[in-house]
Amino acid sequence: MTGNLSGDDLYLFNEGSHYRLYQKLGAHTMVKTGRPGTVFAVWAPDAAKVSVVGSFNGWNRDANHLNPNGQSGIWAGFVPGAKKGDIYKYHIISRYRGYQVEKADPMAISCEIPPKTASVIWDTDYQWGDKGWLNRRGARQRLDAPMTIYEVHLGSWRRVPEEGNRSLGYREMAVPLAEHVRELGFTHVEFLPVMEHPFFGSWGYQTSGYFAPSSRYGTPQDFMYLVDYLHQHDIGVILDWVPSHFPGDEHGLRFFDGAHLYEHADTRQGFHPDWKSYIFNYGRPEVRSFLISNALFWLDKYHADGLRVDAVASMLYLDYSRKEGEWIPNRYGGKENLEAIAFLRQLNETVYENYPDVQMVAEESTAWPMVSKPTYLGGLGFGLKWDMGWMHDTLQYMSHDAVHRKYHHNNLTFRMLYAFTENFVLPLSHDEVVHGKGSLLGKMPGDDWQKFANLRLLLGYTYAQPGKKLLFMGTELAQWQEWRHDSSLDWHLLQYQRHADIKKWLGDLNRLYRSEPAFYELDCEPGGFEWVDANDALQSVTSFFRRGKSTDNILLFIANFTPVTRFHYRLGVPRGGNWYQVLNSDETAYSGSGQTNPAELAASNIPAHGRPHSLEITLPPLAIVCFKSPGVNG
Repeated sequence: MTGNLSGDDLYLFNEGSHYRLYQKLGAHTMVKTGRPGTVFAVWAPDAAKVSVVGSFNGWNRDANHLNPNGQSGIWAGFVPGAKKGDIYKYHIISRYRGYQVEKADPMAISCEIPPKTASVIWDTDYQWGDKGWLNRRGARQRLDAPMTIYEVHLGSWRRVPEEGNRSLGYREMAVPLAEHVRELGFTHVEFLPVMEHPFFGSWGYQTSGYFAPSSRYGTPQDFMYLVDYLHQHDIGVILDWVPSHFPGDEHGLRFFDGAHLYEHADTRQGFHPDWKSYIFNYGRPEVRSFLISNALFWLDKYHADGLRVDAVASMLYLDYSRKEGEWIPNRYGGKENLEAIAFLRQLNETVYENYPDVQMVAEESTAWPMVSKPTYLGGLGFGLKWDMGWMHDTLQYMSHDAVHRKYHHNNLTFRMLYAFTENFVLPLSHDEVVHGKGSLLGKMPGDDWQKFANLRLLLGYTYAQPGKKLLFMGTELAQWQEWRHDSSLDWHLLQYQRHADIKKWLGDLNRLYRSEPAFYELDCEPGGFEWVDANDALQSVTSFFRRGKSTDNILLFIANFTPVTRFHYRLGVPRGGNWYQVLNSDETAYSGSGQTNPAELAASNIPAHGRPHSLEITLPPLAIVCFKSPGVNG
């Protein structure tokens, strides 16, 4: 039964290999010797005394003392009458300097609504209805499957202005979010951290309740309902997860039992200078048990289809964001965090062993090798990695006025030198539309028509590139303003044609992407991409082929990054016959200028670009076009 600690539990926990810790620590209601109550268990090895205080005992520190379990550092005990819905904390008296503190339960599965800080006795009982999704998600999440991810911040996706501008709850959000995502054609939703966090403005990245979905939006079962509903409508759910650092709020993990339990004692290892937060001590076995159990918890109890691991680079480097003398080298004198590397490998091996059909995704912003390669090859073992370099280079290129883009052409082409060294996700994420960076539309140069044309071109070019796709909410609305976490998306913009047509364009992109294997099957293999001409910097044009593996379909993409229509543009192609235009971001249906090509173009026998045939194409201004050659089996 959950809540009962065996000798094996204690051994595995102290060894760093207890991966279902949530079944043993925390608060678990049960009936013991005929009395209903709750078993509490907490890790506090440097405590002299631990008691449970809460609504069930009038917050009396002497009413319910816990007992140590051998030398494990775990304190546990049964409290009769403590029931689901009661609030509680642990009162800890340290062995050092008489330090006393009241702490929230690190393993609590529910918390009070911030700014209140107590834990809530709760359970994870729920009748799931997503068996069909779980049975097929392995095929849906393979590297050769289409994956387009809609990134969502729960508190600001949609609000209710008539009720004090409150955020939608988990259950309220389920139907409109599923309808919106299905209309747009995304395969997955990725939630910014749902785990409880004291400061709303951290967007969840300053996590305090690692096992508790934020009570701001409802109960654990309400969040389960949201996930379940998305699954039943064929939408995967990825959760943002933050094992890299935690905030210093007194009720949280920092200085938990009067000693540096979860974090390093030395601030050169245990304190993050940028985020003013605390860094986990990955060399401590019990911390590894805590974090890996937490990852499995969200996959187990909440049926998450993957975790996007935040700030991996900050974990890998001991000198991350530190000056000389502000960090401690590893035992070999290097800057690599050997304990964090070992932890990440152990994490990914354990996740994929238990849930082989999920995806572990790294947000890793450096050139660390083999992030998304198996551990047996020396990799970190992630399934996918965000391509931060592509995001930076592409947005920098797009921000230039078209007349200057020819001088920055390498920002477009450089990616293909490394595009298949990892299994990449191409993110246009929340980080790019905050802190004065402007919205995606706002980054685009030119007059209003050119801004919208550039945004359509950016989105089309993103989908054409090899790699899975991620777009932050609001992209489909073509927001003028930056994302604001304390207000709703600008849904009213959809009443204006150009904004509505961005949404239409994105939906058509998703549907075409998912219907054409050449778009996605070889996203992570060099055979899926071939340049036609990477070097037309003078005209700011790129052209390339995408191929799949199951048919001989070929997709030809041509992107014109200037507002000049280019007539009679000749491109070499590998086969004759008819090529069919399947995509043109300059169509009037998307508020474009309407420059287009015939629905069918016959390839001539005029060689070009080292190929035996060629097409003569009209390249619309600030637009991307796609032609398909179906081949014999297409």
